[in-house]
Amino acid sequence: MATELKVPSVGESITEVQIGEWLKSEGDPVARDDVLVTIETDKATVELPAPEDGVLSKVLKKDGEDATVGEVIGYLEAGEAPAKKSEKGAKGGKKQRQKKKEKRQESSNGDGGAPARGDGVERRASPVALRLLEEHGLSPDDVEGSGRGGRLLKEDVLREIERRRADDGESETAAESEPETETATATATETDTRTATEPVTQTTTATDGRHRREEVVPMSPIRRRIAERLVKSTQEAALLTTFNEVDMSAIIELRNRYRDRFLERYEIKLGFMSFFVKAAIDALKQFPQVNAEIRGTDIVYHDYFDIGIAVGGGKGLVVPVLRNAERMSFAEIELAINDFAARAKKNALKLEELRGGTFTISNGGVYGSMLSTPIINPPQSGILGLHRIEDRPVARDGQVVIRPMMYLALTYDHRIVDGREAVTFLVRIREAIEEPSRMLLEV
Repeated sequence: MATELKVPSVGESITEVQIGEWLKSEGDPVARDDVLVTIETDKATVELPAPEDGVLSKVLKKDGEDATVGEVIGYLEAGEAPAKKSEKGAKGGKKQRQKKKEKRQESSNGDGGAPARGDGVERRASPVALRLLEEHGLSPDDVEGSGRGGRLLKEDVLREIERRRADDGESETAAESEPETETATATATETDTRTATEPVTQTTTATDGRHRREEVVPMSPIRRRIAERLVKSTQEAALLTTFNEVDMSAIIELRNRYRDRFLERYEIKLGFMSFFVKAAIDALKQFPQVNAEIRGTDIVYHDYFDIGIAVGGGKGLVVPVLRNAERMSFAEIELAINDFAARAKKNALKLEELRGGTFTISNGGVYGSMLSTPIINPPQSGILGLHRIEDRPVARDGQVVIRPMMYLALTYDHRIVDGREAVTFLVRIREAIEEPSRMLLEV
């Protein structure tokens, strides 16, 4: 009797998921605990292992299709796979892969698509990623995969395309460089044959005769979730942002003095984020409203400090949480943030690591941001935005000097945090960064 493969429970309040990638094909023999398919949620990517030995007999939900928790997405025939069936499945799979490869080669040689991959450059990639590579004339070696085992995903290719467009300085460059034979407008019939997550490319002709392309790409679950939360935050909270600037000279001098010893002892570089986490906790202790949240008509004050750190992931911005950050050392904070960033790029963060949080820190400075107004992560009441460090002239003791300065931004919920508390909170962070010894002495 076939075993049903159902979408597992992937977290509280999550009812819908998206099928990420089947790592096994129909007819493939599998061993117990082999990963059959990855499942994408609005928070992270989870894996569905085989419950027992057998053969994957049927796949009901393809890559990129939506499914609900508890829904059957495939069947597994229990028991050891018969030799003939395995051999037949292997031959069938090999023949199917060969047909796909020949089709890609024909497309490449005939209409200027991506060069065909040679036998020595064979790399695993999702079907959508392969199609995008071919459409934009890219080789699999041009893109770094973030999927399991380095597999190329749709998001990896789209990210590389956007990077190249930004380098070129014009979003139209890619469209103008492609042959006109490749720019046929998608008809209704062609669109209907696409899967739910495949981009739809359409071409129109401007009055000057040039072709212009548009690509419609469905939102991933995590991107939809990000959009929902940001809109909810702006609609439900009374958001206000206050700014200040901080002289980074003292922190830079400390880092330079102890950088080598810190690296030798803890095998991690001493960054700026650990200083700001410590400074934020110091300020939150003095202004508990910024560490609180609103529940209905009540205000909930937290006597712990779970600090969310915004990091860029393979599929969008995620905010893993440093639990009880007030108990962590500088080295523990740096190690945890480095681990979060590495696993975020591989979509390997756990759901429990993305839940909760009482306050968030977002460092847009690593991307070159000069000044911004971050949006709070509900139900939190505050978020600290860090920006680029830049040498600027400032007045010190009646003299104009050049100092490494950074703008700070605190966005807060005005329903619970008054302007006076918000401004003095940010001043306290500035004082702690400019005189780090104050954090140690708590003065």
